[in-house]
Amino acid sequence: MKATEIPVGVVGLGLMGCSIATCLLMSGHSVVAIAPIPVDMETAELRISKHLTKAREEGLITETTDFYLENLIISESYAELKVCQLVIECTIENEEIKRSVYGKIEAEIADDALLTSNTSAIPISELQKLTQKPDRFFGLHWAEPSHTTRFLEIICGDQSDSKKGEYLYELSHGWGKEPTLVRKDIRGFIANRLMYAMCREAFYLVENGYATVEDVDRACRNNTGYWMTLVGVFGWMDLTGVPAYHNVMKDLNGTLYNGTEMPKLIDDIVKSGGKGVSNGRGFYQYSPEEAKLWEETFADFSYEIRKLALKYPADVVKSKLKTN
Repeated sequence: MKATEIPVGVVGLGLMGCSIATCLLMSGHSVVAIAPIPVDMETAELRISKHLTKAREEGLITETTDFYLENLIISESYAELKVCQLVIECTIENEEIKRSVYGKIEAEIADDALLTSNTSAIPISELQKLTQKPDRFFGLHWAEPSHTTRFLEIICGDQSDSKKGEYLYELSHGWGKEPTLVRKDIRGFIANRLMYAMCREAFYLVENGYATVEDVDRACRNNTGYWMTLVGVFGWMDLTGVPAYHNVMKDLNGTLYNGTEMPKLIDDIVKSGGKGVSNGRGFYQYSPEEAKLWEETFADFSYEIRKLALKYPADVVKSKLKTN
C-alpha cells in the first residue's frame, strides 16, 4: 500500500483540525474527520472546502474541491475510525478531555494503528500515560495553516517506539513538510521553546521601557523574520560568521531576562477579556473591518511566503551543487 493510500483520522475539527484534514486530503489520503462537539459538524466541511478552493486558486492542487471531498468522511461516530492506520487528535489542551477521547479512539482502531496528538503544551510522555498502548503514541505538532506551512514536529515520548517515529518522519515528507524528529521529549518541543524565549525577552523590553510593542514587532519583522525562512539560528550563525556571535554572547547572555512569572502586559490583556484579532482586543486594537482584513491578509501571506520558501528548501545548496 502506498503511503498516500493510508486512511488517516482527525479528531477535533476546529481551525487546526480542519487545516490538518485539508493537508492530508491534498496529499492523497482518505480522511475520517471526527467531530467531538456538535458545532464541528456545522462548520468543518465549509472550512475544508474553502481551504481546498483557495489551494486550487493558488496552484497547490489541480483537482476540484469535490474531488478531494469524495475522500472525506465527517462524523460524530468514533466507529468510523476502524479503517484508519493513523489518528491525529486535535482537541483542546485539557488532559481529562484528551483521556476521554483517547479511550474512544482506542476502542475502535487496530492494535498496529498509530495514535498522535497535535498538542503544543502538554508533554507527550504525560499524554501517552493516558493511553492503552503508549509505544504507538507520538506528538504531531503542526503550524497553522497546516496545509501551506512546511513546519511539523514529530515528538517521541518516553515510551514511544522510535522506529514508528521514524516511520512518521518519512510519511510526513509526503505532506509537503520539512519535518523535525524530536527524539527526546521536552515541554514545548523545539519551535515553541525558541519562540517563547523570544516572547519573554520581548515582554521584558516593553515592560521596562526600552521599546514599544510596535518597535519590537518592527525589529522582529525586519531582522529575525527576514532570514528565518531561509535558515535556522545555527545556519544563520554559520552564514554570517560564528566568532561574532561568540563574542556578543560573552557579554549579552548574562543580561537576558530569565524570569518565570507571567508578564503583566499579557496578563492584563487576558484578564480583561482580550483575545487578539478574533475580538479586536490584544496588544493592538482592531476595528471589525481591520480584524477581517488581517485574517484575509494572513491567509494570502501564507500562500505567498510558501512560494518563496519552496524556492529555498533545506537542501537548496546541495541541490545546486549536484546540478553544477
